[in-house]
Amino acid sequence: MFKKISAVVALMWLLTACGNSQKFEKTPLDKLVTQLDQEKTYSVVLYDMDIEEHTFSDTYRHKYKIVTEKDSTPKEQITDWYAVSEPFFARYQNDLGMEVLSKANGKVSKVSAPPGYSTYVGNAQYGQWRTGSDGSSFWEFYGKYAMMSSMLGLASSMIHRNSYYDYRDNYYGRQPYYGAVNNGIPAYGTMSSHSQTSNPSFHQRVSQNNSFKDKISNRVSRSNSSWGSGSKSSSSSSSSSGSSWFGRKSSGSSSSSGSSSSGSSWFGRKSSGSSSSGSSSRSSGSRSSGRSRRR
Repeated sequence: MFKKISAVVALMWLLTACGNSQKFEKTPLDKLVTQLDQEKTYSVVLYDMDIEEHTFSDTYRHKYKIVTEKDSTPKEQITDWYAVSEPFFARYQNDLGMEVLSKANGKVSKVSAPPGYSTYVGNAQYGQWRTGSDGSSFWEFYGKYAMMSSMLGLASSMIHRNSYYDYRDNYYGRQPYYGAVNNGIPAYGTMSSHSQTSNPSFHQRVSQNNSFKDKISNRVSRSNSSWGSGSKSSSSSSSSSGSSWFGRKSSGSSSSSGSSSSGSSWFGRKSSGSSSSGSSSRSSGSRSSGRSRRR
């Protein structure tokens, strides 16, 4: 009898524990990793994001662009809308138009970067570095891969070698990279000119709908703790956490030569941080190797 009672108690405890455990749900990026498992190289860009308003709760949504190549032919696919959690939305609120998932040489990364930077840009299989009349070096895709430039939203801007190797030396696989900051605006990310060119519909929705803008600003701010504060920047002058880059002037100053790191809210909230100006965190080894590769 005692054994039977013990077995019943154990079973009840197990059922209670299972009922209280939080169910793990795959994110859209987890699902895409599985879907793209057979691909050797790919770049997944956060193509669009939206908030669908409801009476009692809101639905947060993402849409992605997948860039691959098969038989030397670039291909792109734009996904349907994915419903995402509010913390997940908050985590990527600054990354519109950026690569949020990639695979190169069999290695998968979920660290945000400018589109193609961890896969196709700088890869001798897809292009080469050219030198301009002013002596600066920039990336050019080979003719058969020329469409990748527009697929990745890079056709309207030049990819400078200095910026690329700043990313490779100091950010690749470790922390998000938003490029140089000019007048408080990063080269890449939600409020960049790159994003406005590659996804004008998002910015049109924001400009025409104040409630949409305010909802992103206010609702998402509650979830920022889930992904931490800003990362340390390797640049001599960079944007630190707390900067507001959503159509308002940041209270912190930023140098055009600086690089931005993650953790900021660019959706109109008041900036609590200012740009830091300090010595570069790049090691002497990285610095020397980087200089030898760029002009």
